[in-house]
Amino acid sequence: MSILACVVALAVGAYVTLTPKNISASQKSNVSLPEEIVQQNQKTKGLAEIYLAGGCFWGTEFLMMNVPGVESVEVGYANGPTRNPTYREVCNDSGHAESAHIIYNPDVVPLKKILEIYYMSIDPTLINQQGKDKGIQYRTGVYYSDPADEATIKKSLNDLQTSLIDEVVVECMPIKNFYRAEEEHQQYLIKNPNGYCHISRSFINEQAKAKAAEQFDDKDFSRGRVYGKPSKEVLDNLSDLQRDVTQKAETEPPFKNEYKDEFRAGIYVDVTNGQPLFASTDKFDSTCGWPAFSKPIDKNTLVERKDYTFGMERTEVRAKASNAHLGHVFDDGPKEKGGLRYCINSASLRFIPREQMQEEGYGEWLDLFK
Repeated sequence: MSILACVVALAVGAYVTLTPKNISASQKSNVSLPEEIVQQNQKTKGLAEIYLAGGCFWGTEFLMMNVPGVESVEVGYANGPTRNPTYREVCNDSGHAESAHIIYNPDVVPLKKILEIYYMSIDPTLINQQGKDKGIQYRTGVYYSDPADEATIKKSLNDLQTSLIDEVVVECMPIKNFYRAEEEHQQYLIKNPNGYCHISRSFINEQAKAKAAEQFDDKDFSRGRVYGKPSKEVLDNLSDLQRDVTQKAETEPPFKNEYKDEFRAGIYVDVTNGQPLFASTDKFDSTCGWPAFSKPIDKNTLVERKDYTFGMERTEVRAKASNAHLGHVFDDGPKEKGGLRYCINSASLRFIPREQMQEEGYGEWLDLFK
């Protein structure tokens, strides 16, 4: 039987006016979504389905294929204003979201767990962007066919929001239309093992190992992909200096601090939640008395604010996820490195030497040292 013969088209004619939260400004008015589902995979008794938009669908598909309890995954274009779009049209602002249609066994992996894994693979605060990919097709969204799933999804998103400072912009809405993508996009990363994937391969490997064992380890779902505000217990376990610096924006003594003269290879993570912030490859010897970096690992992990304390005008730097005070950024850094100097308190950081990164769960950042 041909692929086309297997494809099911449930269609038809009804239209719903719906404005997705993170749709592009040019498409916000009177967005009409045709109701039509064109997909090959069909759920059977005892199985459930969900549609996830998480950036480039190659990576989302490959991740979900490796999750225990997931029976099948196919990729396509979801919740856009036109019928039967092509990949080229979707890449040219058609308004569809690159999405993965997932059929799973809820007795093995409940929807709540699938969403936890999904959140670990995305930045839920970015609009129309994931990784290096930008465009409305890369927006994030959870689209459901079963209305009973709505409450679970909304609670999950609310729980996610409480752990983050910036607004979560993941769409939550019914699946109105889904068009299976061209065959070359199905199982792309199986056909092209070295192909582009915006999701950490080590994170995908964790799911693959769990699937091979057909069991879950809760630690797999809490490691290193979604960083939020520290718990009271974490703050209580900080030293007085670490707490004063990160929570009260105080400053540690110059020159007499832990990492000013630390130049081994490794990464510096937020002491309050473990998020990687700076790398030794961007650290330089400064006369300021504190650790100095030319740039963060990812500028999206930081926020900058004007600081007028002590009669000065400076730019404060905070960790975006934890809201921990880190230090300040100045424009007197090495010109050959971009001209910036991130002057950061040692007390806000924890240094992880390169040789310990894999053991501590930061193996995916080892490529910083290639």
